[in-house]
Amino acid sequence: MKEKKAQRVIEETDGKSGRHASVRTRRARIVTLVREQGFMAIGTLAETFDVTPQTIRRDINALTDQGLLQRHHGGAGPMLSTENVDYTNRKILCLREKQIIAQLVAQHIPSRSSLFINMGTTNEEVAKALTRHDRLRVITNNLNVAKTLSSNNGLEVIVAGGVVRHKDGGIVGESTIEFIRQFKVDYGIIGISGVDLDGTLLDFDYREVTAARSIMDNSRKVFLVTDHSKFGRNAMVRLGNIKEVDAMFTDETPPAELVEVMKQNGVELHVAK
Repeated sequence: MKEKKAQRVIEETDGKSGRHASVRTRRARIVTLVREQGFMAIGTLAETFDVTPQTIRRDINALTDQGLLQRHHGGAGPMLSTENVDYTNRKILCLREKQIIAQLVAQHIPSRSSLFINMGTTNEEVAKALTRHDRLRVITNNLNVAKTLSSNNGLEVIVAGGVVRHKDGGIVGESTIEFIRQFKVDYGIIGISGVDLDGTLLDFDYREVTAARSIMDNSRKVFLVTDHSKFGRNAMVRLGNIKEVDAMFTDETPPAELVEVMKQNGVELHVAK
């Protein structure tokens, strides 16, 4: 009995029907339906899944907070490909998942390595997980990453020049790209806003993408770090394709289509437990 209470709750009971349904599965299906239809009314979704409108409203609110849907009066529509969730909310979304991903990534980075770490809240968790490493040389265009790693006197942190974005401490611009191109490192750790099921890597900011592209081109191994909410998520700017990555670190097994693309191109999949 105690073990059951200690388990993470993944089911909820709708008061009207008394049926149980996996919250995560239902929400994933809601996202799929909305993307296919363009707009789904709360009543229609409630009828489709045989739950109350209140349950659907909670689902829509949660999916909107994750940047997977856009809430409208009476229903939900697809998330616009031109707008990302603001940085403050992104820091707390899927935080535990990001932390376990970061711990797994850190296990694959040996001490005395050189690496790039770019912008992104998952990458900031990776930086925290690396603070106990020894003699890393880290080049970053993320002030938050630099601040975290600088707490360890045994790590050398090199910060790229450029324009600092007030919203998240990211550094972008042509001078950032030129700076990154001066190095060739062991590992490039990159985050992403969306991974299409065909393997396309997507983001919202062109300047951020150009920096990430330069990191990929100047790293001997590229590690993509992303939580499950990014799978199938839409964004406007194309970074590249998953086949250009050596390994993906995530918290859940991706959809079958994406897994197949990775297998075909020899991309390692590491799922944090």
